[in-house]
Amino acid sequence: MRILIIRHGDPDYEKDSLTQKGWHEAELLADKMEKTDVTAFYVSPLGRAQDTASVTLKRLGRSAKTYHWLREFHAPIYDKKTKKLCGPWDLMPSFFTKEDDLYDVKKWADTEFMKQGRVKQEYRKVSQGLDKVLKAHGYERKDKYYKAVNANKDTIVFFCHFGVECVMLSHLLNISPVCLWQGFCAAPTSVTTLYTEEREKGIAVWRCSSFGDISHLYAGNEEPAFAARFCEIYDDMSQRH
Repeated sequence: MRILIIRHGDPDYEKDSLTQKGWHEAELLADKMEKTDVTAFYVSPLGRAQDTASVTLKRLGRSAKTYHWLREFHAPIYDKKTKKLCGPWDLMPSFFTKEDDLYDVKKWADTEFMKQGRVKQEYRKVSQGLDKVLKAHGYERKDKYYKAVNANKDTIVFFCHFGVECVMLSHLLNISPVCLWQGFCAAPTSVTTLYTEEREKGIAVWRCSSFGDISHLYAGNEEPAFAARFCEIYDDMSQRH
């Protein structure tokens, strides 16, 4: 089985939609998805994900199920350094690099910092929502792997957001989401691909074959958007810090 996780296009956060660039990215993404045999589509309820999905769905004459748990991961925490509420993925290196437990798959959610917000509860909602979908497609979670109850080569697609994408990957791959939130960047309309591997009968695990693929943008001579990245060098004030 194959999972495609697609981030929304370049966002207009004020309107919860897409910028002009984001709409163009969505069209280029649809060019790619036209060539993909998809069993089912799932989408976040937020406008920027819905708009991104709409271009592909219209092109293919398909529909998608909307799930609330696919919205951007929402568990704000008070950051003492910035004195502002922040997402659990928006942490300064001087803090998270010194907190070893944040890198631990068993301990990260129980750190004092994460316990300030509803991080563990929201993580559980996403994990349970994902597992429910996968069970409907033949794969049932057991401990750290999935029972291949009805092994298949279906493809399912999730249109969502970077923060929740990292949570999904964390659950599927059994790693702390902090490593993904802080060390990876899924550009707008990027496609992350995972396949099941059933090397032992009935026991399936997931392998990420590509993360954040934006080949469709390069095929259309479109530069990837900067959204989800931070400044390459501190002195560049044109990029967000």
